[in-house]
Amino acid sequence: MPNYLCTTCGTQYPDTALPPDQCLICTEERQYVGWQGQRWTTVDELRRDHHNRLAPEGPGLVGIGTEPKFAIGQRALHLRTSSGGFLWDCISLVDDASVAALQAIGGVRGIAISHPHYYASMVEWSRALGGVPVYLHADDAQWVVRHDRAIVFWDGETREVAPGVTLVRCGGHFAGGTVLHWADGADGGGALLTGDIIMVGEDRRTAGFMYSFPNYIPLNARAVEHVGAMVEPLEFDHVYGGWFGRNILENGKQAVRYSVRRYIHAISDRGQP
Repeated sequence: MPNYLCTTCGTQYPDTALPPDQCLICTEERQYVGWQGQRWTTVDELRRDHHNRLAPEGPGLVGIGTEPKFAIGQRALHLRTSSGGFLWDCISLVDDASVAALQAIGGVRGIAISHPHYYASMVEWSRALGGVPVYLHADDAQWVVRHDRAIVFWDGETREVAPGVTLVRCGGHFAGGTVLHWADGADGGGALLTGDIIMVGEDRRTAGFMYSFPNYIPLNARAVEHVGAMVEPLEFDHVYGGWFGRNILENGKQAVRYSVRRYIHAISDRGQP
């Protein structure tokens, strides 16, 4: 039986003879059901007219994303660390060429995902990579629709998943919203991989924060202050967002500090900083 994929968010469901009636992720207020109604596909169908592109995103980082754009359109990131490769965030399309390419640049010892909108085909990817663990924050366990022994729910505020590679729960967009800090990233200056928990702006110099991006629901000041407080102790020069090229490649920590302050001023009607 096929594992159906929601075409709007890209989440893969357990194998069933018929597709689910609705997508748990898309019927919640942070997401949406496509304008043409609930639609489904499968990984096999996706392979017929889509492919994955791998491209460098920064020192030791390779992005992997699907073309033409599918669902939300995010890209994952492969970190080439001193202790092996690691995959940050996830996409829906899994194929032999992509797996072989990742193995050739250091392999994958584990996967971590920022929040439920990017769970995608995480179980399929884990199995294709040899059953590697998938680290998800326990606060978002209710959004997992395809369970597997490879999924590792972690709790608390931080979890080191490899030497110098630490997951940090920031909350905000989701209760378990997570960023990844790579101490050796950015040629030793430190890199922060954020998905859209901290959304890099189009100017690629600042960032934003939202409860729902497609439905324009902002975060409150306390939530944004918490995001800022969680990353303040970390050293990082680069910030890598959730899409190809959407990165801050200098003064990343100062950019996030400024962006937190700017956001709070904007929603509190106190003007710009």
